Amino acid sequence: MHPKALLDACAELVRLTLTFEHPADAVVSRYFRDHRNLGPRERATLAETVYNVLRQKLRYEHLARSGSGPKERRLAILGFHGPRDFLKSALFDQEKTWLDQCDQIDTADLMEPHRHNLPEWLAAPLKAQAGSGFWALADSLQQGAPLDLRVNALKEKRAEVQAELKKIAIKSVATPFSPWGLRIEGKPALTRLDAFTRGAIEVQDEGSQLLALLLDAKRGEMVVDFCAGAGGKTLAIGATMRSTGRLYAFDTSAHRLDALKPRLARSGLSNVHPAAIAHERDERVKRLAGKIDRVLVDAPCSGLGTLRRNPDLKWRQSQQSVQELTAKQAAILESAARLVQPGGRLVYATCSLLPEENEAIAAAFSQAHPEFQPLEAAELLTQLKVPQAQSLCQGPVSGGEYLRLWPHLHQTDGFFAAVWSKKP
Repeated sequence: MHPKALLDACAELVRLTLTFEHPADAVVSRYFRDHRNLGPRERATLAETVYNVLRQKLRYEHLARSGSGPKERRLAILGFHGPRDFLKSALFDQEKTWLDQCDQIDTADLMEPHRHNLPEWLAAPLKAQAGSGFWALADSLQQGAPLDLRVNALKEKRAEVQAELKKIAIKSVATPFSPWGLRIEGKPALTRLDAFTRGAIEVQDEGSQLLALLLDAKRGEMVVDFCAGAGGKTLAIGATMRSTGRLYAFDTSAHRLDALKPRLARSGLSNVHPAAIAHERDERVKRLAGKIDRVLVDAPCSGLGTLRRNPDLKWRQSQQSVQELTAKQAAILESAARLVQPGGRLVYATCSLLPEENEAIAAAFSQAHPEFQPLEAAELLTQLKVPQAQSLCQGPVSGGEYLRLWPHLHQTDGFFAAVWSKKP
């Protein structure tokens, strides 16, 4: 595609995304469906340009004020993903001069919002939590996330899959904490690989893998993944159960559960039972009350721990939307807890960085339910032989009781988990 045409396409996609009417990934996917003539390189440039603009929106909007022309074009120029000489071949002389001036600005001289690129309602609580580590956290949230895979332990061994990928020039390293994970260089077309089609690998962030590990489901048990979604954790849990027992995958969205079906077919698991429920008090849930060995509640949340992948969330969420979510999270945890039998385990998790969705929900539940004994996440992970387990549970708001993963410290998405055992 001619550079000018590609820049025009980038500007149009930036304009569509910044309405924030739909998630950015959905907008990008729709644009690609409507423009099927785009090749892989053009798609990569378009997508990465949009995500660059979302990650550094405040900075780019500040710099864009000194330019001219449509705002979305100025933002697309600043966030353009590709060689500088290619970009400049699409610019007018005035735009080239303006871009050179922007490039000369030292980021350290900018105001704080233009450096951390976070809305103030989010920056304040992150500063309070991260303390001196705030700027490292803010910087990490402006970077893209690595690509993590989970090797299906039911079928394969990690070292063997790693060797197989190496033969086809896909470099990987073992993830430092999860025993099932591989971190991949670049963005290869995984769905075309034999390892993918035969169910040996699934895309899953290392932090998400650790949640499944923390549940520690055993062979022959009755287990519920209460907010299963597309089933990434469900599949990991099923593999730890060696496809025995019974694993229910509940979700209020039948559409999300539909995405689990092809993954389940590849996985080789026969113990997974997906079920769409109307709400957390559905009759299907009530029938299982007090009968389940282990329950994972990966609750609907703000998703702010995934900003490296979904940078639009910081602009689409608000303090009010988070408050609405916390009421839902408390209600879901309350209902899920009824499933747990005496001696059983309950895990509450989110991919949020905010204490009100995490520690506050866990503390309120513990206070209201003395029949549930809090367990130390650090101790459990140590027993599971996770390297540096204590480091995954330490921080200004956790002394080991909770799992607390941070992008700048652990190179995972931001995750939280609290664990309880129901007293006999």
